[in-house]
Formats: sequence, C-alpha cells, structure tokens
Amino acid sequence: MDRHFKLQNTDEIKTLFGKHDENLRLIEDRFKIKSVIRGEELIISGEGSLVDKAGRVIDELLLTIREGGIIKKHEIQYAIQAVSKNDSIPLHDIYLERIEVSSKRLYITPKSKTQKMYIDAIKEHDIVFGIGPAGTGKTYLAMAMAVNALKKQLVSRIILTRPAVEAGESLGFLPGDLYEKVSPYLRPLYDALYDMMEIERIQAYIERGIIEVAPLAYMRGRTLNDAFIIMDEAQNSTTEQMKMFLTRIGFDSKAVITGDITQSDLPKGKISGLLQVKDLLKDIEGLKFIYFSDEDVVRHELVQQIIKVYQDFESKTASNG
Repeated sequence: MDRHFKLQNTDEIKTLFGKHDENLRLIEDRFKIKSVIRGEELIISGEGSLVDKAGRVIDELLLTIREGGIIKKHEIQYAIQAVSKNDSIPLHDIYLERIEVSSKRLYITPKSKTQKMYIDAIKEHDIVFGIGPAGTGKTYLAMAMAVNALKKQLVSRIILTRPAVEAGESLGFLPGDLYEKVSPYLRPLYDALYDMMEIERIQAYIERGIIEVAPLAYMRGRTLNDAFIIMDEAQNSTTEQMKMFLTRIGFDSKAVITGDITQSDLPKGKISGLLQVKDLLKDIEGLKFIYFSDEDVVRHELVQQIIKVYQDFESKTASNG
C-alpha cells in the first residue's frame, strides 16, 4: 500500500524530515515502512494498517508545521507512541499549545496528551495537583503558567515553595541568611525560572517581592491573594503542612501542587500530605488532579526506560514482600 503527501516547499520538507532525516527514520523504523521523496511529494509504502498509522503521524506533523509549530525528536516519538496505541487525540492540538514566557524562547509547549490536560486544568481551575514521576514536566509547566500569568497581569506575584526536609535538619540550625538556608532545597524551582526569564529581571522581581521563593514552613499564618503559587515536591509535606498550605490560598489566586507519591523523603511513620490529599479531596469540585506516567517523561529517552524498569522492580519487590 502506498500513500502520497504533497509538501509545500523545501523548508517544510526540512522541518518534517529533521536533521539528517532523523524524524523520517523514526517513523520508518517504528511502522516498518519505506519512503521516497519525488520533487515535493513524499511517498510512503508498506503494510496497509502500518501505512495508515504512519500516515496519521505525518498528517499531524504537517498540520503542526503549517500552523507555525516546531517539531522536535521527542515530539515525533510521542506522536508515534500515541498513534501506535490508537489514541484519538489530535496531536497537533498538543504541539500548537503555546505558553508565552519572558525569554528568548518566547513560549513553552506541552509534549504529551497529559501535559496538555495539565495546562488546560491550570487554566480552568484554581487548585491543580500534578502527580507523577520525575521528568514529566509537572514543575516546569507550572512555572511556565505562572510566568505567563504574571506577564499577562492575571496575578501580581509568583510564590514558589517546597518542603525543606531532604537533609533532615531544621533551617534554623543551618548557616547563613534565609536565602542561603533555603537555596539548595529550592534549586529546581530556580532552574525552571531561569529558563524562562532573564536573570536581571528575576533578581529585580525577587527584591521587589514580585517573585518569592521560600520553604513551606514560612507559609504558615499567611493569606496569599492575587498570586500564582507553586508547591513543589509536595510528597515531602506532612498532612498538617498540606492542610496549612491549602488553607493559605486567597482570592484571585491559583495554586499548583506537584509531586511524586513514590518518592517521599519523610521520616518513617510520617504520612505524606500529597498521598493523603489525593483521596481526601478527590470529590471536591473546583480543583483537579492530573496524573502523569512514565509515558509523559520528556527528558532523554533513556530516562523513560529507567523509570519503567524501576517501577517494574518495585512492583515485583512489593508483591514478593
């Protein structure tokens, strides 16, 4: 079976095929098809159902390209994965979602169906929980939405917080001022922020209180109005801390709580506030839980495989225990 695609120009061909034709090679290898380019026409051939699936991937990529989207290797891989599973979501809707931020990159885009659902949930709900493994973009996309909200003046400040429990120490006993005490714990939040805004602007915003980065313990007793609040590593919050944080949220504010319930660093016997809250609040309207899986990992492709191996190992260990 053959399928023909009319390509509009050489730029479109270069974008679709990728560097050294790596995009096309990925599609060929996965669906066991062959391709040939004749002028500005792409022809793919192979077994009927596989040509249909490969054709759908190419259709979605062409729609994305023609709407001004940028195609990268991991997006090709996700498109192949989604079509292989007969996922009916229009993939170009994912890739054309753009979150404007103040950086040279101009905007951030989701890379999977769940990431798109997560962005939509943040737009539509005041409280969103993003739960899943490392590398799925939970914190990064939340940061992008926070920067976007500040840019559009939907909020007047961004508040970033995280439980400081990894070292098992009280902040009061650590050397230095508050910034020096909490900086190591909050480094992942800074990393995401620096990727989206100029360093000078971040520093100016921090000095003026427009961006605040603080450990979770410093949220107690406050009411956070007109703010976009991100609580990262929420699996390391206790049940009391989670309740405290959720009851700090004020008017005209949004809160995104992210974490991986399989990676708690709390002392033995302490229940994770994130683990408890996902069952306790699941029926409340107005807030949303989004669950990520290893399929949403957007780091190096080996990270996805590593996560899957560990999940299988932990499942076997639990069942044998």
